[in-house]
Amino acid sequence: MGKEIEIELKNLVSKKDFYHIAGAFGMQEEDFTLQENFYFDTPDFALRSLKSALRVRKKAGGFQLTLKTPEHVGLLETNQLIGEEDFQHMITGSTFPEGEVYEKLAVLGVPAENLEYFGTLATKRAETGFKGGILVFDHNFYLNKEDFELEYEVSSLETGTKHFITLLDQYGIPYHPAKSKVLRFYETKLKEQ
Repeated sequence: MGKEIEIELKNLVSKKDFYHIAGAFGMQEEDFTLQENFYFDTPDFALRSLKSALRVRKKAGGFQLTLKTPEHVGLLETNQLIGEEDFQHMITGSTFPEGEVYEKLAVLGVPAENLEYFGTLATKRAETGFKGGILVFDHNFYLNKEDFELEYEVSSLETGTKHFITLLDQYGIPYHPAKSKVLRFYETKLKEQ
């Protein structure tokens, strides 16, 4: 699957604003699909301390292993398709699949055998094109919490930020850059301990 740079702008919104703007873009209930993210880290949060994250995304019957690591602008995503058996081995902590993600973890100095399954974040997601990027509507569920988020995936941070802030202003939504889903997940997880 390879590697790609991800530049996303994120904004948490109220449930009311979420459904208002989603409706304004013509999003219907059937436009939302469910995806599940399963997060992994070491017991001492080694990946989190490196501002990195490891997840398996279950979507459309398949499994995609993704390691996100920081870049100068955005995040580098190292992606790898894995089978259900590999996924189950990761959940139980028995083995980790070989490949690009395993190799990148070694470079980071995080042994794959130290990783543990931390929990699941489910997202009902709809997407639409918007001014050269992708506007994403995410309703997230994790660790007995839920939140509503707008994401704007872009190729230029500067141009994307202008378009995103203009859009939010148009709908009277304050711009408060949101933390990533995995950071919100980890902060909630740490409060539980």
